[in-house]
Amino acid sequence: MSQSDTILAMYEAMHSSLGPSHWWPGETPFEIAVGAILTQNTNWQNVKKAIANLKAHDLLDARAMHDLPLTELAELIRPAGYYNVKARRIANFLNFLKEEADYDLKSLKSEPLYELRPKVLGVNGLGPETADSILLYALDFPTFVVDAYTARLMDRHGLSYEGIDYYELQAIFMDALPEDVALYNEYHALIVRVGKDWCKKKAGLCDTCPLKPFLE
Repeated sequence: MSQSDTILAMYEAMHSSLGPSHWWPGETPFEIAVGAILTQNTNWQNVKKAIANLKAHDLLDARAMHDLPLTELAELIRPAGYYNVKARRIANFLNFLKEEADYDLKSLKSEPLYELRPKVLGVNGLGPETADSILLYALDFPTFVVDAYTARLMDRHGLSYEGIDYYELQAIFMDALPEDVALYNEYHALIVRVGKDWCKKKAGLCDTCPLKPFLE
């Protein structure tokens, strides 16, 4: 079986075993984008608390959030951890959104991905994983998101190598898969689910993993 065939078969195995993921949780593209920034270096339960704080203050609106003093924003997102750093990153993203789209995130869909992606990556504090999460999940652009779970899973299945960089790992998936936003969305979500529950950092729970048939 070719690497492309294996990657497609792994998707089918995870999807058949686990069912749809319904990612990314969020009521609006802006909420999804803010969630992508908040989820850096924390778990989703903490992000949910921070999002709930913002909702309670009617602040899941780009213009309203941008008008908020940075110290107040930081306090509201405190449950997500690194709250001062993340508040600055959100502020940087809001500056970008104001200048690029007059706060209208959805209007960015009219730009070609090859032009928009470097602009999002140019926002201070947004690395490729966060940028691609915003582009894929909030704006429906066909760019595959990879993370530490992806690297670990692919390495353990002999499909990549330890220390592979973000773009090389992303290229493996984008070369193997059809350009399909829904597929990219679901595949990454399934990898995260398998990573959290089976492909753990210290030792994988391989005997019960949906991907056990693909172990070498």
